[in-house]
Amino acid sequence: MLTKKIYGLIGRNIDYSFSKKYFTQKFKNDKIDNCEYLNFDIDKISDFKKINLNNINGFNVTIPYKEKIIGYLDEIEDSAKNIGAVNTIKILKNKLIGYNTDYLGFINSFNKKLDYKNVLILGSGGASKAIQYAIKTKKINFDIASRKSDLNHIAYTQIESLEKYDLIVNCTPLGTYPNVNDKPDLNYDQLNDKHLCYDLIYNPSETLFLNESKKRGARILNGLQMLKLQAEESWKIWNS
Repeated sequence: MLTKKIYGLIGRNIDYSFSKKYFTQKFKNDKIDNCEYLNFDIDKISDFKKINLNNINGFNVTIPYKEKIIGYLDEIEDSAKNIGAVNTIKILKNKLIGYNTDYLGFINSFNKKLDYKNVLILGSGGASKAIQYAIKTKKINFDIASRKSDLNHIAYTQIESLEKYDLIVNCTPLGTYPNVNDKPDLNYDQLNDKHLCYDLIYNPSETLFLNESKKRGARILNGLQMLKLQAEESWKIWNS
């Protein structure tokens, strides 16, 4: 009997997961019969130790564990170390090696033409850190906004004007299904057709953040293409 290679997603409350559906369909489409993708839904990060790693070749990691998982890894690739968050784990000779493909998925979703001048990043968690890193690699100016201000972030209420930005990226979970009536607390009337508003959320396909932005003439983009591209980067890592 053929022993299957197991890949999977580490997260909490991940029945909705894009990753399992994506890879299951990928294996079917590409006639990859010796692989299976599973959800590893854990209540707390320490439960990661309870997972039997036999036949497991790699994991994806989603919220709320992208930062917390680092303490359970043997090695971390440089970009993931700089970001401070891991979304891909390769298991090689019983070693757990952490990577981040979120930033690559983000860059590649622009067909590698990320040529904006001023970016506003909403949120400061693990997803935000990946976007910050992507923006830094392109040497683009950016500000980070969150609910409260500190040395590195401005509060939403302290944003003087959205007009200085040409790209606004929502890295918060605000608006994710089922909480579809949530949105970042911005002055949406300052948006116009010079803005691209990008939401990392893909469910729903048009969040309230995107809908409010579109009403003001802004171009909008959700996170589905980025998700697909980061998943393919994970697949490359697992098979390299």
